[in-house]
Amino acid sequence: MIEPFSFFWLLLRASLLSTGGTGNLPLLHQELTAQGLADDRQFAEALAIGQISPGPSGLWVISLGFLIDGPRGALLALVAIALPPLLVLVVAQLYRRAGDHPAMQGFVRGMMLAVVGAFVPVLINLLWSNGPSAAAFLIALVSVGIGMTRRVPIIVHLGLAALAGIMLM
Repeated sequence: MIEPFSFFWLLLRASLLSTGGTGNLPLLHQELTAQGLADDRQFAEALAIGQISPGPSGLWVISLGFLIDGPRGALLALVAIALPPLLVLVVAQLYRRAGDHPAMQGFVRGMMLAVVGAFVPVLINLLWSNGPSAAAFLIALVSVGIGMTRRVPIIVHLGLAALAGIMLM
């Protein structure tokens, strides 16, 4: 018998760490099969049901919850995948109300610095993964410069970086 709280926590964690759709599939598959709570057949059935059902593809998790723990599992899965988007809405509403407050602006600046700090090691790893390349370093340097201006839309920025990568690499 599955313990409801640990099952819910696993589903919520997978939902928080994924970008939607089947992004949570690897984590759920690894955890649930390792614990013997689900097998490959249940995952295949849940994914098939999710594909033929109308609506977002991430709802396959509700089918998986049902296959593992019946109606209670489906309900736990539904709540677990619905909470992160609702949390985003709550945070957005709070930001709309307090976004101009100096403490909130400081918090956002601090978060930006934390994201940049986490991004720098990833950038260094990417630059050195295939050996040092002057072209890759130049693209990264120009990209950081363009990003710091905050005047170029991110999609244009990514398109330009991809085009430069294709032309220079």
